[in-house]
Amino acid sequence: MKRRSFVAKSSLGSLAILLGVDVVYNTLMPEGYTPLALEESDPFKLFNKNKEMVVLNDKPWNIEAQAHLLDDKVTPNSSIFVRNNGLMPEHIDLENWTLTIDGESVKKEKTYSLSELKSKFKQYTYQLTLECGGNGRSEFDPPAKGNQWTIGAVYCANWTGIRLRDVLEDVGIKDDAVYFGYHGADLHLSRDPKKESISRGAPLSKAMQDETILAFKMNGEAIPMVHGYPLRIIAGGWPASVSGKWLQRLSIRNIVHDGAKMTGTAYRVPCKPVAPGEKVADEDMCIIESMPVKSLITYPKTGAILSKGKALHIRGHAWAGELEVSKMEYSIDFGATWSTCTIEKPVNRLAWQHFSAEISFPQEGYYEVWARATDSNGVSQPMLLPGWNPKGYLNNSCHRIAVKIA
Repeated sequence: MKRRSFVAKSSLGSLAILLGVDVVYNTLMPEGYTPLALEESDPFKLFNKNKEMVVLNDKPWNIEAQAHLLDDKVTPNSSIFVRNNGLMPEHIDLENWTLTIDGESVKKEKTYSLSELKSKFKQYTYQLTLECGGNGRSEFDPPAKGNQWTIGAVYCANWTGIRLRDVLEDVGIKDDAVYFGYHGADLHLSRDPKKESISRGAPLSKAMQDETILAFKMNGEAIPMVHGYPLRIIAGGWPASVSGKWLQRLSIRNIVHDGAKMTGTAYRVPCKPVAPGEKVADEDMCIIESMPVKSLITYPKTGAILSKGKALHIRGHAWAGELEVSKMEYSIDFGATWSTCTIEKPVNRLAWQHFSAEISFPQEGYYEVWARATDSNGVSQPMLLPGWNPKGYLNNSCHRIAVKIA
């Protein structure tokens, strides 16, 4: 997989240092051109990802995990999916990086340096589940446009940062505030500086939750560049698109935020069920908020072969947006009957929960193990694909693995 990357003209002066030799004819180099010696064609090396991950797109980068790569209780950086809408920032000036809070509903615009944010406000660490709203899109028929995620656009990492609520209280928010919108340093694919690749947000009530944080560490280390270094929002339980990367500005709005990918059909589903393939007017689409209940078998891999008479140990994770998972079950007879799994409580609110079970099979042959989670409101995963929607969002059907008893 090869691609041509580009850098700003201002960075050309550093090429000799990076290459270790002088760049002959560097003054003749076209603006925006990157020498072949600096191009990185291997995304697994570029982003330090497991080579079993699957690249869906490289302009922008979108890479998903496979189920067995998500077996850890806390997802390692090497298995965390990549979802970009634009181009990553080309230059991070850490010493001069700032966060500005503005918008119609702030009492007075205020700007913080990174060091101020880290020193002025108390820091917290939470395990938080992030899932792309389009995870599972590949199963929809008729097909939905967009990255064809299967099951690997989800993870749960440790995030360290400061509560967004504390910062907003320090700034001062007007009574008419209803929404926040983020603005990052990523570039639009067109490279037009006037365009934002994505600028989403959430109601102010989400901003005020304890677990909604401005994060600067992931799994105890500085956030990797591809995941939003040096500062990003983390709003667990909602579509990962709410958790804006490379954060430079937050707008506190007196209206629903109308930034890039907040209008039209982006991250919205029909307010009422529709027939597959039906066209839906923009005004009949509702913004996705809390993600639906879902689960994933992370051990063993699908295709496992087991000797007759031996029990199969399965394990995995379950999550339910803003809610908890209250029950976890498995089936080996295509959903005709269900047996209970052991399910752990979440480490903290909005963290995924871990389940396990020992399964015995009655005879030799082919089986499928289906997993089904039920949330604290009593809503269970559908056994098969849920209601079709134009953008292929919110597929929370039961995860299934194939098993052969020899």
